[in-house]
Amino acid sequence: MKKLGEMLLFFIILTFLLTSSVRAQSGYVLPYPSSMPGSSVYKVHLVWEKIMEFWYFGSLAQFEYNLKQSDKYLVESKTLFEYKQYLLGFKALEKSNHYFKQSVPRLEMAKSEGKNVELKEDLFQQAAKKHIEEIEKILANTPEVFVWSPEKEDPSTLEIHKLIKKSINIRKNAL
Repeated sequence: MKKLGEMLLFFIILTFLLTSSVRAQSGYVLPYPSSMPGSSVYKVHLVWEKIMEFWYFGSLAQFEYNLKQSDKYLVESKTLFEYKQYLLGFKALEKSNHYFKQSVPRLEMAKSEGKNVELKEDLFQQAAKKHIEEIEKILANTPEVFVWSPEKEDPSTLEIHKLIKKSINIRKNAL
């Protein structure tokens, strides 16, 4: 019986020594992508999004709404870039930047109103770090410039890396 206990202890120690743990850089979790452009419900989703903007009143609620929208559009952008839908990914990243920038003054407003924002500031820092982490992945997997040529219109040049670097700077400046 003693031998069995020693062997069990040996295997437990061996298991802990041989396994390695992998940690993410940021513990912040981005949402699963919602309806995407091209989906039959995407336009309805955009209308619903505008309606919900008015549901979130107050500085902290507006902060949460803007951060949530920034997260959503970042995930949408990442997914679209992965599928080489550069124009749609570009537009989604611009929306993510817009909402991210809107969350900063909302948080500052809540702070100036005397609200306890320590947890929200920590959440915002984690979100900014996670956004940077994901945007850097996008940077590594996209062309620097893409010329989008629609059938009946003039082509337009998308400076993807310029926008991505701007997106990273927006988040770094918020840290």
